[in-house]
Amino acid sequence: MTAPTLPTTRWRLPEANEETQRLLVRKLGIKPVISQMLINRNILDPDDAKRHLSPSLNDLHNPFLLKDMQEGVDRLIKAVYNREKVLIYGDYDADGITSVALLVKFLREIHDDVAYYIPDRISEGYSLNIGAIDKIKSEGVKLIITVDCGISDYDEVSHANSLGMDVIILDHHEVPDRIPKAIAAINPNRGDCRFPFKHLAGVGVAFNFLIALRGKLREDGFWENRKYPNLKEYLDLVALGTIGDLSPMIDENRIFARTGLDLITENKRVGLRALREVSGTENSVVDSRVASFNLIPRINAAGRIGSPDDAVQLLLTDDMDEAAGIARKLDAYNRERQSMEKVILSEILDTIDTTIDLRKTSSLVLASDKWHPGVIGIVASRLVEKYYRPVMLISLTDGIGRGSGRSITEFNMYRGLKRCDSMFLSFGGHRYAAGISIKEEDIKEFGSRFDEIIRETLTVSDIIPKTIIDAQCGLNEINNELVSQIEMLAPFGSMNPEPVLCVRNVNIKSPSIVGNNHLRMRINGDGMSCNSIWFNNGQFIDTLSGSTFDIVFTPQINHWNGTSGIQLKMKDMEAAQYTQ
Repeated sequence: MTAPTLPTTRWRLPEANEETQRLLVRKLGIKPVISQMLINRNILDPDDAKRHLSPSLNDLHNPFLLKDMQEGVDRLIKAVYNREKVLIYGDYDADGITSVALLVKFLREIHDDVAYYIPDRISEGYSLNIGAIDKIKSEGVKLIITVDCGISDYDEVSHANSLGMDVIILDHHEVPDRIPKAIAAINPNRGDCRFPFKHLAGVGVAFNFLIALRGKLREDGFWENRKYPNLKEYLDLVALGTIGDLSPMIDENRIFARTGLDLITENKRVGLRALREVSGTENSVVDSRVASFNLIPRINAAGRIGSPDDAVQLLLTDDMDEAAGIARKLDAYNRERQSMEKVILSEILDTIDTTIDLRKTSSLVLASDKWHPGVIGIVASRLVEKYYRPVMLISLTDGIGRGSGRSITEFNMYRGLKRCDSMFLSFGGHRYAAGISIKEEDIKEFGSRFDEIIRETLTVSDIIPKTIIDAQCGLNEINNELVSQIEMLAPFGSMNPEPVLCVRNVNIKSPSIVGNNHLRMRINGDGMSCNSIWFNNGQFIDTLSGSTFDIVFTPQINHWNGTSGIQLKMKDMEAAQYTQ
């Protein structure tokens, strides 16, 4: 059997901007490597760099710059004073669930009649629907506040209005040509919205709404005989929803995530403390990786294959016994989700190997009546990671397909789908993730058209996986001070990726496979030696026979058995391009 070849990706190393690099080093007292990382993230001004390295709640934007914010706040205050029943209507993913919990938790402190509704993923699907609106009306609701949904629901909002209910929309998805006739349609992506940051998650829009609401109530004297709420205490929810929605980790999102992750680490919320215990992270510092791989999947699992109400209740409860029971239930949902995901992914990989020529396609559009609609979005993400091209997976039931799509950096999924919208029963989403509803007989035509659009938009090189390298350095530059300064760039995510460094001409010693096909190696060069780990790449152990290699990696502190030391988290490697 032929050994796999290295490198696994195409490496890209930007040119160093030495003048700006020296400026940032002088003004901020950081290492040149760190200054280049800031430059690569288009942070060139020292004041902007300070704000990025030390995010502060004082740097949040004025929420009233969001179009319709004043109208939305005024309508909710009217509902509070008139004792109208208010209902929060959300989505069943982590962003939607945390948004619902955020609004319900806050509003129940100031209003006695606040309910919530999250549609069933399978029987109702995403966003507002007529049946739910009729049910909500029968329960005496006067005001619906949608969060993480609603901006595409023109007919549904009109139906609610016809029944005598007002609607406030808090959303962040791409805005359609026709905006619903709501009391307020608050979405930073509106063309007429002056809010300077366009990448808020749904929960970020909701948090800005609460900032505005609290301020307006203060002007009205509402808090004179009440405890003035500290909104910082809610940022653990905002952090989880923002990270869970893969929102760009810059500007306000970065402020929310940094502050909120610290709150989670401090165990400020009972439900999250219980969730940390069942996920085995109760003694860990909660960073974006712990949130993404341990906490958020369990919240998402409730909406995927269980009931999102369980996740909302976990985030609302102050009872540790109740929280522990719900957390165990979410953990069981997550295990079931993982099992389903494994089966579906294996089936799709077999299909690709036997029936699809990847050299002739720029996308993957696949459908089956065996796939659970709550799991296909995660599987689509796995396929994007493996094949680096847009993916749409469609779950079929009674001739109707519900699809979940995921995309790559170079292709805007929402805009691509918009060019196919005549084929859909409905669709919505944003750049990296979207959903569709489609008749089974239209799927084949859609797949062909979608691939054609991608080929018109992208080049062949666009669908080759890439490793973006921040800077080249020597192995002897990797020390505790550098790693500490790298951690100032956290939390990491879209538009603020985990930093990647390149070191050339190193020797590989003592390679071994550990755990689930992870490759552990000792890296020697520049007069020093470091441990390294390359996750899920044990198959390369027989390829490491060359004399020297170039490597790309992220340095980190590895804590193990009471000790700690620098470890290189490998991203890729190749035979050295030149020798010293």
